[in-house]
Amino acid sequence: MAVNFVQKRFAHSALQKFCYNLSGFNKYGLWRDDLLYEDSDVKEALKRVPEKTIDERNYRLLRAVQLSLQKTYLPKEQWTQLEDDKLYLTPHVNDVIKEREEREEWNKTY
Repeated sequence: MAVNFVQKRFAHSALQKFCYNLSGFNKYGLWRDDLLYEDSDVKEALKRVPEKTIDERNYRLLRAVQLSLQKTYLPKEQWTQLEDDKLYLTPHVNDVIKEREEREEWNKTY
């Protein structure tokens, strides 16, 4: 039974890595949160992130645009790996959305 669980877990992990690499943004060195559409919630969340993180994000975005214009990718050893990709913005976006929904609910009720 434990072997079956490990096999399923490994297959799930292998599928995750395959899909992550298939998406293509990691070939430019981007992280998942770099791809979020910048609506008002994301813009507010970006204000809550440290300045160093914003600078790193801007660097990754500019490098990706330049690579795209040159029709090239980063060398394979510089690609973003699934294990290295962290969600630095998603928790802040979720907080902003919760706050906005609470504000809307408060304004609607009272």
